[in-house]
Amino acid sequence: MQRFANPGRFMRLSGSIMPWCGASAAIGLAVGLYLALFVAPPDYQQGEAVRIMFVHVPAAWMASFVYGFIALASAVALIWRHPLADIAAQAAAPLGAGFTLLCLVTGSLWGEPMWGTWWVWDARLTSVLVLFFLYIGYIALVNGFDDPTRGARAGAVLALVGVVNLPIIKFSVDWWNTLHQPASVFRLGGPTIDTSMLLPLLIMAAAFMLYFAALLMLRMRTAILVSRVRAARLGEVEPMPAPSGGPRVAGSVG
Repeated sequence: MQRFANPGRFMRLSGSIMPWCGASAAIGLAVGLYLALFVAPPDYQQGEAVRIMFVHVPAAWMASFVYGFIALASAVALIWRHPLADIAAQAAAPLGAGFTLLCLVTGSLWGEPMWGTWWVWDARLTSVLVLFFLYIGYIALVNGFDDPTRGARAGAVLALVGVVNLPIIKFSVDWWNTLHQPASVFRLGGPTIDTSMLLPLLIMAAAFMLYFAALLMLRMRTAILVSRVRAARLGEVEPMPAPSGGPRVAGSVG
């Protein structure tokens, strides 16, 4: 793993991959939205309101996936002191919070015509709201210490403790009697959703994943560059020596 822990290697690799992820995400979103809005048929019970599903469901999947990613990166940072793990976790947190907020908002928009209310203290809805608070708590904790190392460790512990909420989100519709419908895609008996709706849903999910990957690499690259600038300002980077026989470079000693 140390081979991939080199920030310079990551900068080179991400610089090549990031544009492809961004372009693929844009194409996937365009294709997925077209299929979702103009090709997929309305639901026989929910009518046109079902089209909210094509944003709500991928956002819900990404909300849990990103938190799992943060927890995994936090574990790597705590156990192996991987130099990029904390950067990855902290870069992913605002993105995960955004996906979770999008899930909650679209869920409310979908729930009002279906359930007659914008919000109920349903097990699935409540556990996703808890997930959003975990994201906010992680971000606040990481940035709440003068020592970035202490903040990173405290945030990593919170991320690992919060993992217990992920199976609650997944199986809440099976464990309790809830208004939220049970799983219709990832289930033992196979998807119960028709192919005309499943295809655009999966395309949107893939586009969301690529969008996350592109933004994650962008935020990580930015964090690495900021760290390098901060290190240079603190004098932790050796200044360039003056050329032989030439004028001194500003900041050189001797």
